[in-house]
Amino acid sequence: MSRPRSNGFAPGGGDGAGPDGSPGLGGAVPGLLGRPRVPRGFRLAGLACGIKASRNGRRGEALDLAVVVCDRRAQAAGLFATNQFAAAPVELCREHLERSMGLARAVIVNSGCANAATGAEGSRRARAVAAAAARLVGCRPEEVLISSTGVIGRPLPYRKIVAALPRALRIASQDGLGAAARAIMTTDTRPKIRSAEAVLDGRTVTVTGIAKGSGMIHPRMATMLAYILTDAAVHPYLLRRLLRQAVHDSFNAITVDGDSSTNDTVLLLASGAAGNRALLQGGRRGEPMVRALRAVCRALALDIVTDGEGARRILEIAVAGTRNDDDADRIARSVANSPLVKTALAGGDPNWGRILSAAGAAGVALRPSLVSLKVGDLAVVRQGCGTGPGGPALRRLFAAPRVSVRLDVGPGPGRAVIWTCDLTRRYIDINASYTT
Repeated sequence: MSRPRSNGFAPGGGDGAGPDGSPGLGGAVPGLLGRPRVPRGFRLAGLACGIKASRNGRRGEALDLAVVVCDRRAQAAGLFATNQFAAAPVELCREHLERSMGLARAVIVNSGCANAATGAEGSRRARAVAAAAARLVGCRPEEVLISSTGVIGRPLPYRKIVAALPRALRIASQDGLGAAARAIMTTDTRPKIRSAEAVLDGRTVTVTGIAKGSGMIHPRMATMLAYILTDAAVHPYLLRRLLRQAVHDSFNAITVDGDSSTNDTVLLLASGAAGNRALLQGGRRGEPMVRALRAVCRALALDIVTDGEGARRILEIAVAGTRNDDDADRIARSVANSPLVKTALAGGDPNWGRILSAAGAAGVALRPSLVSLKVGDLAVVRQGCGTGPGGPALRRLFAAPRVSVRLDVGPGPGRAVIWTCDLTRRYIDINASYTT
């Protein structure tokens, strides 16, 4: 499937800085449009239910349970992990979205335990959480969607979740966005929240998303965990299509370490509370909503890369001139996932030869005499040959917090952009002791 090109939308005309001041990649990262707000029709909460230990080692202090409550049935669409060891909550979400015909009243998310590789018992425990939430909300179990994140292979302590649900649902409010975003974190260093607005039929609609992700990031048709909420009224078929398109060049265009999770989930819920005439198909009338959705997804995806485990530098790889977008994507991913490229980036080492080597090993037919490579605005390769050592200017480019490279390989129409981060010693430290 070809990769759609970026629409370049940047809400508020921002410079791409993250909500915490973290750098973006020029116009590639949509800026934050004002203060994040919860779309009408939704309430959220985040609290501690005792699954995840806090930094001092005591359980019951770290936020590890998030809930999203819809005041009425919301249209829902989802994309999920393609990993063959897909976790029990992923399988349950797929089933519930099909049985409910894309309707949802609540989303329940726990961190600290992935409930993956847990067999039939894992499925039973996920269903018990959904059933308990459904009784409290007053809906059918299939109208409750479940997510988990954390260590693989451990039984889900579902009784802790069930015991905490009454309070979580009671305190859920429009003020709970920040707590919910923190409750879904694992090795993330900061919460990820993005918001954009659009005008449909004279009514302002809001699109707001939260996400978690820092390691095990190489999505295929989803991200780690992301929940996008909007108060726009959208037909369910169109909602699914819009989600696929938005994910394709945002969450599916990032990689931290080349590893795809067992729990990848991205959900899009539309309450319809904004009061616009329902969007039934793509077209000019719905374009503001489409731009807002893509802006939020792109910003969250770049937030994940920026917060990659141990990350200090971000790399944008743009490939052009291939036969098709898929070939460009293969080359860009080969560069982005190369440990040699990522470690050179960590050291600020201007070793552009590693980029060229990774591109040539992608399995895509290339003519070296047509290949050129730029780092920023500095040409380092022309017609397949290096232009010279580059000197201090090239070293400064590689030592910057954001590094942008463009690889042109021919006259073809294929294009792709992938974002990644460096590979530092901190990444090894985190993942060498993740379960201990």
